[in-house]
Amino acid sequence: MTPRQASLVGAPFQARPTLEDRFWNGAFTERSRLSEKANEFIVVILRGYRYPEKMKTKALIASLVLFSLSGGTSAFALGGAEKFVYDVHWGAIKAGIAVQEVTPQGDELRIVNTIRSNGFVSTFFSIDDRQESIMSREENRFGLPRLFKENIKEGKYRARKEARFNHANLTAESTDLLHQTEKADPITARTYDSLSSIYFIRSCDLEPRRSITFDLYDFKHLWKTEVRVIKREEVKTPLGKFKTVMVTSQLRSNGSTSKVGNTTFWFTDDSRRIPVKIATQLKVGEVTLTLVGGNFDKEG
Repeated sequence: MTPRQASLVGAPFQARPTLEDRFWNGAFTERSRLSEKANEFIVVILRGYRYPEKMKTKALIASLVLFSLSGGTSAFALGGAEKFVYDVHWGAIKAGIAVQEVTPQGDELRIVNTIRSNGFVSTFFSIDDRQESIMSREENRFGLPRLFKENIKEGKYRARKEARFNHANLTAESTDLLHQTEKADPITARTYDSLSSIYFIRSCDLEPRRSITFDLYDFKHLWKTEVRVIKREEVKTPLGKFKTVMVTSQLRSNGSTSKVGNTTFWFTDDSRRIPVKIATQLKVGEVTLTLVGGNFDKEG
């Protein structure tokens, strides 16, 4: 549990408590039926790839967020506009909606990811997150981000940050817009953000037993990530059945493997490489995103 989570749980009683305070104080009958893990989940669900403080990653919903700069012939050329709509579930609970949109802008792609809670979750913890990445679509630089922004609204928590990537000097200059602070961090030639990475992996040759490595920048850390292409598998979604290729990831920091944040993707096994399903392991269990709609190129 993060310091912010602890502060929410331990908040003093107020004369007119908010819905969020009432939840943590057990006022809702729904909370009494939830396990302790479920209570922690309320804080981490739908956080745009946020995890408990020790092993926090910026990797999701979807995310999340795996790809490679290593060789291989591209099986796919991302260039057109796309929109993916996902239902987000924790177990049997529908927690919200995630939407990811891609817009071509000259030699770049603009990717916007939004995550909003709804129904049961919004009753006690409202989520309204937005992330944006501007990445290169040039063949020899495909996926490399130029700019990454996030605007996070989760309960009482607020964050507005942006990072500018200088791949010539191998630095990421980040700004915390709420606290008015700036810093420069070293990066590698294989550094991406959580949105540009998922599109880069789609351009790779995803053959089973292939292993790929890269670095992921999340404003605080530079994560070492290993991607493994596991197998081909048929996946059933509300849109029908898809033949997919399953890809998993492992995140490492200081030589230790993260116990949370490791993600599995199911991409369509065709030239589109559509992410039809995403599953992320958290301390409180598995969160799953399933494709339910959108606007994207049809195969063939």
